[in-house]
Amino acid sequence: MTMTTMNGSEKKTSPNWSGTAKLVVALLASIIVFYMLYRFRVYLAPLLLSFLLAYLLHPIASFFNRRFKIPWRVVSTLIFVLLFLIVLGLITWGGFSIVEQIQNLVKYLQTLIGGLPTFFADLSNKPLIIGRLEFDLVQFDMNSLWTQVQGVIQPILTNLGSLVGTIASGAATTVVGLIFIILIAYFIMIETGGVREQMFKLTIPAYEEDFKKMGNQISKIWNAFLRGQLIIFGFTIIIYTVLLSAMGVRYSFLLALLAGAARFVPYVGPFVAWTTYGLVSLFQTNYFGFQPIVFALIVVGVALVTDLLLDNFVSPRVMSDVLKVHPAAVLVMVLISASLFGFIGVLLSAPLLATMQLISTYIFRKLMDQDPWEGLQTFPPPVSIKITFEKFWNRILSLFKRKKKTDKKS
Repeated sequence: MTMTTMNGSEKKTSPNWSGTAKLVVALLASIIVFYMLYRFRVYLAPLLLSFLLAYLLHPIASFFNRRFKIPWRVVSTLIFVLLFLIVLGLITWGGFSIVEQIQNLVKYLQTLIGGLPTFFADLSNKPLIIGRLEFDLVQFDMNSLWTQVQGVIQPILTNLGSLVGTIASGAATTVVGLIFIILIAYFIMIETGGVREQMFKLTIPAYEEDFKKMGNQISKIWNAFLRGQLIIFGFTIIIYTVLLSAMGVRYSFLLALLAGAARFVPYVGPFVAWTTYGLVSLFQTNYFGFQPIVFALIVVGVALVTDLLLDNFVSPRVMSDVLKVHPAAVLVMVLISASLFGFIGVLLSAPLLATMQLISTYIFRKLMDQDPWEGLQTFPPPVSIKITFEKFWNRILSLFKRKKKTDKKS
């Protein structure tokens, strides 16, 4: 079978589009794209997770590909088969058990909400004793305080309960969704051929350099966020599990997971977490012998101090303010991304906002006929996880050494 090519005269028979035709086609294409995104928005979150999964696993596959000379498709297949087996094992071993525990925690909190009116009534009828101090709460309007507390807490628990119920009732759908995410990520990664830039390759004549710079900056945003946030998330879970277990708080591991998730949502996340700690510790016995409200205040106080330490000492050293986005803007983005991507959108609202900020700045400067890269605040490359842990470990060792020197002098 022979293939013929068009000569110069045949090429000229296809006229160029006018500026008006290009504008109309571009507008129609934009409308169709936005309609398709809205129509199939339920699939946006799984697709986003697939890209993120492929992005995170790409360095691992590249390491084995270069170090052991294993073909790219083979090493990618082995990694994803191993990932699938791990996910399947976790679901079989403890996935549904964790969902059941979360449901029990939500039911427990809702039961506590029902008992709060009696608690506030008893609180106003007897003095509060903290050590040698005694406080008379009769003069305070506890009914008004209870009404305000109930108005804040009840909607949160209702939404959380419905969310957990949806996850539990749709467990089979969740498993299918996970398989879909893993499969899409697998096909994305094997098609890159070992080159990460192939994931988001978009070639437009005369704009290759712009797309290269844009891709580098977006890669730094997501790389730094995923590395830093995963470190902070894991560190927060470990710290809170130890602290809450040491204080004898019920559901310590689940509350530690809540503390880790709260790191993704500024202001609102920690407030919801502190409220939950207080409610759980308020209606349980404690081996310290404190009154319930005193024990609850201690637990919330410890959580408040822990979060302050994480925000002021751990997060700045891990994240280094790499996203450069305002917390208030992140809160607005949380609402928008939650409506588009669900719970995943809440977790990824900060890097999504930073990416949109970078792209919108580029578009605005191009519209104003300005250099899009002149004076633009670029994002530094993220510090490797190894260096971050080494700095953190050296800082801990230096603190112990200082303490030993102080003890010897005394």
